Amino acid sequence: MNIRARPLRWPLVAALLMLATGCAVLAARQLDTEYGTTSAKEFTPASSAPVSYEKDIRPLMENRCLVCHGCYDAPCQLKLDSYEGILRGGSKDRVYHSARLTPAATSRLFEDAQTTAQWRERGFHPVLNERRDESTANVQAGLLARMLELKQLHPLPEGKILPESFDFSLGRAEQCPKIEEFEGFADKYPLWGMPYGLPPLSDQEHGKLIGWLAAGAPATGPAALSERLTRELNYWETLFNGDSLKHQLAARYLYEHLYLAHIYFEDKGADTVFFKVVRSRTPPGQPLDLISTRRPYDDPGVARVYYRLWRDPASVVAKTHLPYLLTPARRDLWRKWFIDADYTVAALPGYDAHTASNPFYTYQRIPYRSRYSFLLDEAEFTIMNFIKGPVCRGNIALDVIQDRFWVFFTAPESAVGPEFSQFLANQDENLKLPAGVDSGLWSVTHWLSYAGAQRRYLEAKGNFIRKNADALRAAGLNTFWNGEGHNRNAALTVFRHYDSATVVQGMVGTPPQTAWLIDYPILERIHYLLVAGFDVYGTASHQAMTRMYMDFLRMESEMNFVGFLPPDRRKAEIDQWYRGAEKDVREYLNAYFEREALLPPFEATTDDPKAELFAALRKRMAPILNQSNDLSHSGLSARSVATLAQLDNLRGVPASIVPQVTFINVRDHGLLTLLSNSAYTNIASMFGEANRRLVAEDSVTLANGVIGAYPNVFLDVSEADLPELVSRIQQLRNEADYAALLDRFGVRRTDPRFWSLSDQLLSKYRRAEPLTSGVLDYSRYDNR
Repeated sequence: MNIRARPLRWPLVAALLMLATGCAVLAARQLDTEYGTTSAKEFTPASSAPVSYEKDIRPLMENRCLVCHGCYDAPCQLKLDSYEGILRGGSKDRVYHSARLTPAATSRLFEDAQTTAQWRERGFHPVLNERRDESTANVQAGLLARMLELKQLHPLPEGKILPESFDFSLGRAEQCPKIEEFEGFADKYPLWGMPYGLPPLSDQEHGKLIGWLAAGAPATGPAALSERLTRELNYWETLFNGDSLKHQLAARYLYEHLYLAHIYFEDKGADTVFFKVVRSRTPPGQPLDLISTRRPYDDPGVARVYYRLWRDPASVVAKTHLPYLLTPARRDLWRKWFIDADYTVAALPGYDAHTASNPFYTYQRIPYRSRYSFLLDEAEFTIMNFIKGPVCRGNIALDVIQDRFWVFFTAPESAVGPEFSQFLANQDENLKLPAGVDSGLWSVTHWLSYAGAQRRYLEAKGNFIRKNADALRAAGLNTFWNGEGHNRNAALTVFRHYDSATVVQGMVGTPPQTAWLIDYPILERIHYLLVAGFDVYGTASHQAMTRMYMDFLRMESEMNFVGFLPPDRRKAEIDQWYRGAEKDVREYLNAYFEREALLPPFEATTDDPKAELFAALRKRMAPILNQSNDLSHSGLSARSVATLAQLDNLRGVPASIVPQVTFINVRDHGLLTLLSNSAYTNIASMFGEANRRLVAEDSVTLANGVIGAYPNVFLDVSEADLPELVSRIQQLRNEADYAALLDRFGVRRTDPRFWSLSDQLLSKYRRAEPLTSGVLDYSRYDNR
């Protein structure tokens, strides 16, 4: 049907806008009349309160509110992971904007403003009452209270699946009403109370929250640090702030790689206190004066930077949780790599954007092996930074990787270590990154310069490999770092879940189609491209250039691995991975063969060299291989494990029907995760992903434990039901079959059991992983 677009009636639109504005003004005047005028509410811990925020309210909000309001893409930027986030309130501006032409102003909680009044100046509106402090006003003039009560008045409609009036798409239009606009919002969207699209809170939970809000939402600060933690804090701050140029350069390097970390000093499970490394204008012993810049390597604007440990008051959210333990053993390693190592620093590098974004220039004085050893020591954390950082919607960066692949690393003690160090010193200009350019409009000239530099680097790498061929060939599988026989970071598995991803230790699942072998230049560039240099508030062109440059790093990692296959099998493997790729991609990949920029092959003895190589690597990694995600560690019977293992061979339509991330609660046991791995002809293009899908090659991975921060659905089964569950999944052919599966085992958004099962899952997750677990995010939960 051809429908002709109607011309816009601008006078009518203008009249409606004026009417809406007028209604808001009238509502504001009425609120002012009844409850007094507004005044920003600041954080002032109460000496006594009927309800403790820390003990009573925070846990409730974590389990009911933070599941949708924990990351940058929280609706209306309302982050409820801390009391300060509640005070800040919401905004009508969006962090994620795929067509942004100019960089947006940053709005990072704790960084870009320090008081509620400052957030009001930046356009954030309150969700707590900021008028007269009395119980009626605290409820009737408080947006959070009104949203909770709206849900109690209008629970979810009957039916298994919510109607289309509930929009769960990531790009949905957000209403973000202010308190002055609430009445109009409630009239238009009566079913959109909080929690949005989920069952209401219980009467007890609702009463507790409303009672706290009616009392003025009193704040109680966290417990004081113990004497032991205070000593640790002081010790590490002193260590981070040595006066020598060597100490200052090392501290800058550590900060730029640890600024997203949740630092902790002792293992106390759920009671562990986490800190962030920040830059301050003031030295240890003085009140912290935070330096906030767009990127961690931007000019701090002071002659001397101090690196401080700031106690993070926010709740732990799985999507952004990056735990990092500081111990005496780690201190000794850092001293060995950065202070006692044989190098000198005559002058500190500056903060010019072009050079500060290039770690190969900025840190050229620090030995490459020291830098690489530091990154490898916590390689899971290093990779996790670009996967679990604050980029809550990473489809631009993440559609550059396969849905599942294994990751290995070259050994820092390789036979050509000294020669490689000199090689890198000569390549700093060719290893420059797009982050060195302002996040402005797309520039073909800029992009061609990066592509040209990458080709020059590839040619130089080919020359280096040929020059050192004998030593590289002699190294063989020793090229693959094995964690010195004790470090479990040597083998990782990465899962992509459309616009998010997860990295875990070990070689999880059956052998994947692709694998990466990462060397130091790749690992460092990944960090400065996708972590330190990525601006979530940046322009569309910044994101596009980042994504396109990441193609180079993925291809180089893959080609490092492919080099270990026999020469006559390499091209066939790459042709399989890049079916239908564009001409320039094919030409770039062919350059690896033409310039002999591939490592010497593994001596295979079978007609399936890739499978043989994977088997040899599994054997090499055996002493350190983390197997906690294997089904054999689930506590289920051997019979149940064998039944579940059948899903490893599932391919095609059934694998395409199940969601990306399914959490399975096995009653009286633990948790399992079923992951759908989508297949593509290639992943070398930013566009047309749907046209590159290969449903026939889709697969699933069933793993023990929780993998992923964004569950799409919960299944609740007994161990006796596992054979039926496996059979139903194997027989999926259409959406009706999947609906029947959910009828039998699923817990939909509308299910009255939703919150009780959610609590069980979180409790099991926290018990199994007390330091690495966090609050899950339900913003991607299906409505099927």
